[in-house]
Amino acid sequence: MVPVSAHDTDEQPGHATDVARDPEVRPDEKPAPRVPDAERRSGPLMMRRGKVPPTTTDQRLLDRGQPTDWLHADPWRVMRIQSEFVEGFGALAELGPAVSVFGSARTRAGDPAYAMGVEVGRLLAEAGYAVITGGGPGAMEAANKGALLGGGTSVGLGIELPFETGLNEYVDLGVNFRYFFARKTMFLKYSHGFIVLPGGFGTLDELFEAVTLAQTRKVTQFPVVLMGTGYWQGLMGWLRDTALAGGMIGEDDLDRLLLTDDPVEAVAAVQAHEVSDAAAEAAGATGVERPE
Repeated sequence: MVPVSAHDTDEQPGHATDVARDPEVRPDEKPAPRVPDAERRSGPLMMRRGKVPPTTTDQRLLDRGQPTDWLHADPWRVMRIQSEFVEGFGALAELGPAVSVFGSARTRAGDPAYAMGVEVGRLLAEAGYAVITGGGPGAMEAANKGALLGGGTSVGLGIELPFETGLNEYVDLGVNFRYFFARKTMFLKYSHGFIVLPGGFGTLDELFEAVTLAQTRKVTQFPVVLMGTGYWQGLMGWLRDTALAGGMIGEDDLDRLLLTDDPVEAVAAVQAHEVSDAAAEAAGATGVERPE
């Protein structure tokens, strides 16, 4: 027998011995390219060199002594965010026609704005609308209280804050959120209109979020009513005399805002828009062009 040298046994890519030793490769096929030792795939991820973790996903899952820092990492937050959307959609999907009422948590029970909020909530409920608020105290509590007095559904979408006390006692259906953007989505998705009582930064944020999405046509047009002329007329004046005059907004942007002191007028504006929207949908169904 002729001895085989060590050189003759070196494995070369594509050498016949590779095919013979790999039962998965047919003689007429080329063997699959080798995966470098410093490469690992995990689902859609490919990691090489220093990005390769020292353990596998299963190992880390089953390790009883592992740290819990992962609870605060961004991938885990994505799961929490997803769960908030799922819970919110599930809770509100069958709510029916609803109107969101915004306003300050600092409004006191003796304040005229509180009484205005109760009346707005009551009239909305009597008109067949569920009332959605941020679920907190002040003006939000007032609108929820009015919804109960009117025999309607009182909804509170709470937010985790260091200084809030939870959902007010007049909320029948409540959902608590960690993230503002998930909560805002619920206000926008399930509301047929917004009624805005006097409030601070949070109220302004909700107001301009709604107006911006309407302006950019991200949401269907809907009425936005500002309750309290004495409180809001300064803002409306600035929008008209500065923002509009400077070409930063259009006249139709201001037309989206109705300023009033009358709860009856506020609710009537929402109802009128419902009638107008239904007529526009009917026109679209018959081939008539819908008005802008």
